Amino acid sequence: MKRVLLVCSAGASSGFMAKNIRIELKKRGLIDEYSVIARSDSELTEYIDDIDMLLLGPHLKYLLEEEKEYCRKHGNIPVYLVDQKAYGSLDGKAIVDFVVEKFNELEKGE
Repeated sequence: MKRVLLVCSAGASSGFMAKNIRIELKKRGLIDEYSVIARSDSELTEYIDDIDMLLLGPHLKYLLEEEKEYCRKHGNIPVYLVDQKAYGSLDGKAIVDFVVEKFNELEKGE
């Protein structure tokens, strides 16, 4: 199971996004392969040891380098900024495409 943590400032918008991601994962038959949870960025330390990827809401762009450094120190967990258009429209399909693509790249060593 690949575990993804999606964070935003308060956890509300990421919660809506994560729900749509899970719906898309279920449609594709990937719900047993990927786990997506949403939390506030302040909760990262509580989940860092249990995730394989961190996604930041686009409004947290200012935290990207800081979170990359933090995640590097905790198992070199990859960190990505979610596309603003996909996030703003709660496009679960686009995010699933992105996550699957990034995990595939990681597995190939790209």
